[in-house]
Amino acid sequence: MSHEGIRVASKEDQEREDQQNRTLPKIAVTPEKVRVLMTEGKGLEIDWADGHKSAWGFAWLREACPCATCVDERNAEGRKAGQAKPKPTQLLPMYAPPPKPASAHAVGRYAIQFIWADGHSGGIYSWEYLRRMCQCQECTFAEAETKGTPN
Repeated sequence: MSHEGIRVASKEDQEREDQQNRTLPKIAVTPEKVRVLMTEGKGLEIDWADGHKSAWGFAWLREACPCATCVDERNAEGRKAGQAKPKPTQLLPMYAPPPKPASAHAVGRYAIQFIWADGHSGGIYSWEYLRRMCQCQECTFAEAETKGTPN
C-alpha cells in the first residue's frame, strides 16, 4: 500500500494554509483600473476596488506564469512564483533581453493574458491570482508574518 499523497501537518501549519487559501472578498479581486505599461517596459499596475494598489514588473510576471507547464517546471525546480531560473555559469554570458509582452488582452471579466515576446502565451493571470501574488510592501510583510519568516 502506498502512502503517496498523505501529508501530516501541524494545527498551526493547517491554519496558515487555510488562511492563505481563504476566499478573498469580491471587492478585493475586482480591479478598478488596470494599466499595462508596455511602452515604458515597466509592468502591470492595478488599482483594486477596495483601495489597494498592486504592481508587478514584466520579469516577475513572466516567471510567475500560472500555466500548467510553467507551474510544473517551477515546482520541479523548487522555485516560487516570480523567482527567476538560476542562470548557468558561462565564461561569456549571452545577453538575454528582459521579458516583455508583445501584447496583452482581457480574458472575460476575470483575468488578463499576455502574449510574451518569447512566444509563450499559455498563462491566464486571474484577478484573484494577481491579488494573492501582490508584491507591495504591505502584502509581502503580511505574508512573511503569517509564515513566521523574517521579511
